[in-house]
Amino acid sequence: MIRTINNAIRALLFQAKLSPVYWVEALHVAVHILNILPSSSIHNRIPFTTLFNRTPTYTHLRVFGCLCFPNLNHSNLPKLSPRSTPCLFLGYPSQHRGYRCLDLKTNKIIISRHVFFDETIFPAAVTTNNTTSYHFLDIDDEPSPVFKEILQTPSLPPSTAPPQPSIPSLPTVTPPSVPNPPGHSMQTRSKHGIRKPKTHFSLLTTVSPIPNSHIQALSDPNWTPAMTDEYDAFIKTKTWDLVPRPTDTNIVRCMWRYTHKLDADGFLNRHKARLVANGKSQEEGIDYNETFSPVVKPGTIRAVLDVSLARDWPIHQLDVKNAFLHGELDETIYMHQPPGFTDKQFPNHVCRLRKAIYGLKQAPRAWNSRFAKYVTDLGFVCSKSDPSLFIYRKGNKQAYLLLYVDDILLTASDKVFLQQIIDSLKKEFPMSKSGKLHYFLGVKADFVNGGIFLSQKAYAEDIIRRAGMEDCKPCSTPVDLKSKLSSDSGELIPNPTQYRQLAGALQYLTFTRPDISYAVNQICLYMHAPRQPHYQALKRIIRYIKGTKGHGLQLLKGKVDQLTAYTDADWGGCPDSRRSTSGYCVYLGGNLVSWSSKRQQTVSRSSAEAEYRGVANVVAELCWIRNLLLELGCPITKASLVYCDNISAVYLSHNPVKHQRTKHVELDIHFVREKVAIGQVKVVHVPCSLQYADIFTKGLPTKLFEDFRSSLTVRSPDAPTAGG
Repeated sequence: MIRTINNAIRALLFQAKLSPVYWVEALHVAVHILNILPSSSIHNRIPFTTLFNRTPTYTHLRVFGCLCFPNLNHSNLPKLSPRSTPCLFLGYPSQHRGYRCLDLKTNKIIISRHVFFDETIFPAAVTTNNTTSYHFLDIDDEPSPVFKEILQTPSLPPSTAPPQPSIPSLPTVTPPSVPNPPGHSMQTRSKHGIRKPKTHFSLLTTVSPIPNSHIQALSDPNWTPAMTDEYDAFIKTKTWDLVPRPTDTNIVRCMWRYTHKLDADGFLNRHKARLVANGKSQEEGIDYNETFSPVVKPGTIRAVLDVSLARDWPIHQLDVKNAFLHGELDETIYMHQPPGFTDKQFPNHVCRLRKAIYGLKQAPRAWNSRFAKYVTDLGFVCSKSDPSLFIYRKGNKQAYLLLYVDDILLTASDKVFLQQIIDSLKKEFPMSKSGKLHYFLGVKADFVNGGIFLSQKAYAEDIIRRAGMEDCKPCSTPVDLKSKLSSDSGELIPNPTQYRQLAGALQYLTFTRPDISYAVNQICLYMHAPRQPHYQALKRIIRYIKGTKGHGLQLLKGKVDQLTAYTDADWGGCPDSRRSTSGYCVYLGGNLVSWSSKRQQTVSRSSAEAEYRGVANVVAELCWIRNLLLELGCPITKASLVYCDNISAVYLSHNPVKHQRTKHVELDIHFVREKVAIGQVKVVHVPCSLQYADIFTKGLPTKLFEDFRSSLTVRSPDAPTAGG
C-alpha cells in the first residue's frame, strides 16, 4: 500500500516538475485518485463506491501541477482589479468543493470552484530556481495533521531580490516521461475526499452501489428485483391505465430513485427502488390544487408516550408499504411510462393515474385523506388538537394512533385489542414492518428503568461525519459565552449549502436534545447568508454533540395530573434587531414534553414586557396541551404552574398594573389574565438560580448548564434516573 502511494506521489511530482517540498499536496491527490479507481484487494471494486454506495464521477479531475486561473469575483478586490491570476493547480480541498490553486505572485493557496485550466502548461517547468517559500491562506479553523506539519515548518530566509512569481522547482532532476496511472489501486484509510456514512464496512463490500440511472440498475442483479417489485406493486394496485397520449395535455415526467434501506443498527435491510413523479412538471390549477398534509407534532408524540407509560399500555410501531399508492386522486393526471418498463405493445401510450404516487404534489394529502377515512371507519376519531392523532374510546377499550406520513405509532389499553387494530390495518394496508416500539422516525426507544429512553446517537454520529469532524475535540457547552452572533460580522462562508444542511440536521436532533435548542435557534437565524462566526458557532455545537452523542431524553412512569412550565426571556438579546429571545419548557408530571427557543416578533421596551410576552407564549402552549390531554382522557383539574423570574411580569399576569408602560402591548397577550382568573394558570415567581428556561434563552457557564440540562431530564444512558 505504501509503495503504491509513493509511486503515485513521485509520478505526480515528476510530471509537474515540482520540488519534493510539495509531497503533501501530491499525497492528497494520489489518495484521491486511488480511492476512485478499482482495487483488486476488494475484488476490483472502487473504494469510493464501497464507502459511499454510489459511482464516483471523474469530470472534476485535472492534471496536477498545470496552469490554472481561479475566479476571484468573491474576493475583496478593487473594482478595476483583475478577476483572476495565474496559479498552479495543487489538488482538491478536503472540506470544500473546488480546487486548490497556488498563486504564483503571492504564494498563497486560493480555493475556488470556478477555475479555468490550461493542462498543457506546467509553470514549475519554466520558472527560475529560487527558494521562495509559500504559505497557506487557511480557511479552516483546525488544519489537518499533515498540514500542521507544513505550517510549522520554518520558512527559508527571504531573498534580498524582489519577490518573483515563481515556485520551488527541481533544477538537478531531469523529469522522466509522464507515467500512466498505477495499474492497481488500493484501499486507503485517508479521510480526505471521502465522507464515511453510518454503515458497516463488512456489509458494504457485498452491497451493490446505488445506480445513477435505470439502465445501470437493470444491469445489476441486486437492483433489478427491487425495480420489478415496485413496478408489480403499481400493477397490483391498479395505479394507472395505459391510454393513447392526449393532445394539448401536460404529461408529467417520472424517474427511478434508489436507496439502501437499513435497520436501526445500520445493517442492510433491502435494496429499495422507487418510481417517483417529477412534481416540478405539474401545473398548478390543472394537475393539482390542495397540497397540505399534516404530520404529527413532536409534543404530541411525547405526551402520548408519557400517558401510555403512566397507564402501562403496550406501544407498537408500524410502517406502511408503498403508502402513497393508496391515495385516490381527484384530478386527471397523465404520466410517461416508467423508464425501463415501457409496454412493448403500446410504447407511445401514457399512464392516466388513478392513484397517487411519490413525487406528486398532492400525493401526501391524498394518502392522509385515505388513511384518515379508513381509521375513522374503524371507530377512531381525529383529534382537534393534532389532526395526525386518532383516538379510539368505546367502553373500556381505548387506543391512540399517531401518523407521520407512512410511519405509525399505536398504543392501546390491552395487548389483545392492540393486535386487533394491527390486524385490521394490515388487511387494508400492507406493512413492511411492525412490532414493539424500538426505532421511530430516526429516534431509538429503549425501555429501561420503568420508562423510555429516547436518543438519536446514530443520527448524531452521522452529523459529525457529515461535518468531517470525527477527530474534533469535544466541548462542555454548545454556546460560546464570549461571542454574540450578528448578521454582518465576519466573511461569508464559501459553502452555505453545507451550513444549511448541517443546521437543518441539528434542528431535527433537538427532538430528543432540548439542551441544544437555543444554540441551534441562533445559527438558524442566519441561513440566508451564513458567515464565518456563524459557522464557528455551528461547529461548536457539533463539538458539544461529539462529547454527548449518547445523551437522550428520559421519560419515566409517573402521574400525569400536573402541568408545570418555566419561561424566560433575554431582553433585547439580538444585536441586529434588538428583539428578545423567549424560551420555555413544559413538564407533564415529571417528564419534559414540550419546549421552545424562539426570537420574539416585536421589540420590547422593557424587560418586563419581554418576560410577559414569554409568559403569554408558554400559557398558549399550556392551553394546547390541556386540550390534548382532555382528548386523551387525562383532564388536568389543577392550575398549571408557570414559573417566571421577573416579578413585574408576574404582577402583570394578575393585574393591569403599570398601565402607562404597558398600554402599547398587544391585546392578544393579555389573555394570560383570563386564564389566571378562571384558575387554569397560576404565574409564580422563581429565583434566577432555579429558572430552568434560562438554557433556552442564553449561553450558560458549564456548571449551571449541566445542572439545568439534568433538570430537563437529558442524560446519558447509564446516568441514574432518580431525582432530576
